[in-house]
Amino acid sequence: MQSQALAPSLSIIAALIFSAIGATIAKSAFPIIGAEGITGLRVGFSALILWMLTRPWRMWPSKAMSAMLIAFGLALALMNILIFQAFSRLPIGIATAIEVLGPVSVALAGSRQRHDFVWIALVVIGLALLLPLHSESNIDVIGLLFAVGAAACWAAYIVLGQKVSSVGTGRAVSFGMMVAACVAVPFGAANSNLSNLTWSIVAIGLAVAVISSTIPYLLEMVALGRLPQRVVGVLFSGAPAIAAAVAAVLLGERLTWTQWVSVVLIMLASAGCALSSNSNSHSANSAET
Repeated sequence: MQSQALAPSLSIIAALIFSAIGATIAKSAFPIIGAEGITGLRVGFSALILWMLTRPWRMWPSKAMSAMLIAFGLALALMNILIFQAFSRLPIGIATAIEVLGPVSVALAGSRQRHDFVWIALVVIGLALLLPLHSESNIDVIGLLFAVGAAACWAAYIVLGQKVSSVGTGRAVSFGMMVAACVAVPFGAANSNLSNLTWSIVAIGLAVAVISSTIPYLLEMVALGRLPQRVVGVLFSGAPAIAAAVAAVLLGERLTWTQWVSVVLIMLASAGCALSSNSNSHSANSAET
């Protein structure tokens, strides 16, 4: 059983590594084309690639579902725009740790389990360590707010994703990404220096889309059906540490020990929340049967 879980577990870890590499490549191009420009390229190319892979035009959704998919796509657009703005002002590991609070908040919403307050406490302590309340904190407050906004958009993306899941995960993401591209591409064009838009920058945008979106998406699809939900949740909780490690190697970003403690606390909250929500779901399902 353990050997059967090894390959899909490694797929999830590989997906997180590719996603982090894509983020570092994108950030390296910020000084040339800006975070807005790279956001537009990444979302635009991601939409085209997913559109070709899933071919969602074969069956169009109803009007009611179309409205929901538009909202889903808007959440996706804002999430991408805000997290890249956060990356431009914060270390990638810190921004990723804060963004992870989106799914954590969804899992904890409406919880009545006492032990879930432990995860909330860890999040509060982790965030407090990032605030500029002590001499070691050098966090950009605007960047912090952008990351919090990205987390809120991720939470909305999850909630709306559950509502549009009936059209199929691949098709829903494709439609949503195309809506997101209709927002992110004009936003990027309007807020970046287009005179710096060379073929090499376009190639970087395509690489970011493939490395941070397409490859992780395919790796996750391979793994998600072969692993228990709690294992997937715990593996995804490692995203901030992987992002921080990759950014340290490729960009030379170094976190202070206080920032590392904050990242670890948020990761523990995410992992604990994944285990707790799965346990609660399992108990509810058992009671129903």
